[in-house]
Amino acid sequence: MQSDDPGDPAIERALDSFWETIPPLWSRLHEQIHLTAAAQFDISVEQFHVLRHIRRGVSSVSELAAAKRTSRPAVSQIVDALVNKGLVSRSPNPDDRRIVRLELTAAGGELIQRIIQSTRAWMRQPLEALSPDELHTLQQALQILNKAYELTERR
Repeated sequence: MQSDDPGDPAIERALDSFWETIPPLWSRLHEQIHLTAAAQFDISVEQFHVLRHIRRGVSSVSELAAAKRTSRPAVSQIVDALVNKGLVSRSPNPDDRRIVRLELTAAGGELIQRIIQSTRAWMRQPLEALSPDELHTLQQALQILNKAYELTERR
């Protein structure tokens, strides 16, 4: 049973720093992806994230729904739109025809690469002001945060 006692002051300071940093940063990143994806490439942020997951090897609507923690019908609608735009293709699994494999088309691969490059350029600018030691510390901190919350397992 957890108590309401704040406990370790170092953990409390880390939590405060987390809330002061991660949500605002995510909000700005989400806005940048929206501006890039929607304005330059005519796709939604959700479509971008589905393309990103497919690029990373998620190859079915069921896997996408699990990775995105959303319903199959919602993911299916996004996939339908991406197929209609020529960014994703569907092909039956030769071993089990009930399973439909999703793949990026050449146009989908090129589009996702362009959005990622644009977003990385936007992200790179503030980081260029940091010293090599600060960049190393940031990388270590992100690895520690990833490990603490076991984020690499979930994609």
